[in-house]
Amino acid sequence: MKQPKFYLRHLILTALGAVACTLLTVALLLNLMLGPQCLTLLEAWGMIQLQFAEEYDPDKAIDSALEGMVNGLGNRWSYYLNAEEYTAQTTRRNNSYVGVGITVNYTDQRGLLILSVQEGGSAAEAGILPGEIITAVDGVSLAGEGQSQGVELIQGEEGTTVRLTLLAPQGIERELELTRRVIQSESVSVSELLPGDVGYIRLANFYSNSASQLNAAVDDLVAQGARALLFDMRENGGGYVHELTAMLDHLLPEGPVFRMQYKDGTEEVTESDAACVDLPMAILVNSNTYSAAEIFAAQLKESVGAGIIGEETSGKGNFQQTFELMNGGALNISTGRYCTGGGVSLVGTGVDLDAALSLDQEDLTALRAGTLAYEDDEQLQKALEWLAGK
Repeated sequence: MKQPKFYLRHLILTALGAVACTLLTVALLLNLMLGPQCLTLLEAWGMIQLQFAEEYDPDKAIDSALEGMVNGLGNRWSYYLNAEEYTAQTTRRNNSYVGVGITVNYTDQRGLLILSVQEGGSAAEAGILPGEIITAVDGVSLAGEGQSQGVELIQGEEGTTVRLTLLAPQGIERELELTRRVIQSESVSVSELLPGDVGYIRLANFYSNSASQLNAAVDDLVAQGARALLFDMRENGGGYVHELTAMLDHLLPEGPVFRMQYKDGTEEVTESDAACVDLPMAILVNSNTYSAAEIFAAQLKESVGAGIIGEETSGKGNFQQTFELMNGGALNISTGRYCTGGGVSLVGTGVDLDAALSLDQEDLTALRAGTLAYEDDEQLQKALEWLAGK
């Protein structure tokens, strides 16, 4: 009668031993593959799960831990996005977003100053104009420190409504209820022939479809008789490598135009074919010209002697990849370095300027709003002067 109990106990001990061995093996593998730091993170999370006495939001705790871990890398280009932020970024990088179609800044303590109103948005349809101030959103004041929550309050899900309290420059106040919708934005915000037959193109970013838009704009300006091209990369934060290289291939003659160097030491070189646009070129840049926009300027200078006019750029030299996580968020981390086709890195130096010139704050605000007249744009005028000598 005792034999079955003995075998049952032996079976339980054997199973427990197998589980213990499995856990030990997993722990050793994690230690070998990811280092002891990984085990420390798991240990800390286990302690919180087992011992922490207060109520808490586990998703918020994980978000904070991941954000802190990436911040600890000390790399300004790497960051963590929670699920909501990742969805918003994905939408934005598709050159579309959910909103009412306005661009704002924080220069007026009474609320958010509207810099521009985009066609196709509910704000434009409601007659909202640049220069108006959003003083409240759904009854929540945006005065003073309230500004910081303004954009978050205006954003929301597609199809929902938001009530804005607006103050016109004349002092007239009104309230409007707007519907949030998906708004398509264009990478090429301006494309036109300036006096002297200079084709001017302003590019907002290097996200989805930006290459096809820029290349089409170039071809159209050439067909109109452009004798030179001026690319405005001011306030351009960069974007996708494949969009950048498609532009460089369209514009530049045969040769290497971009290099990516990976962590394992391998290098990928992008070559341009012989087809190109054989015109003098110049590029406008400023301190907010980042990443692909910097390389665009540097490579045009390297390949065809294009002029670069403006301010010292950011000096970004790492490329990032975005890795989606199980919680719906994502890690955007630096995974390698990039250089021009000739192997020149921009880290710490930015682009090599042909003429250094800055805008004052008033003109910079107007540039961002799209209201700076060409004749008042000192950087643009300097670029036209440079092109006139070519």
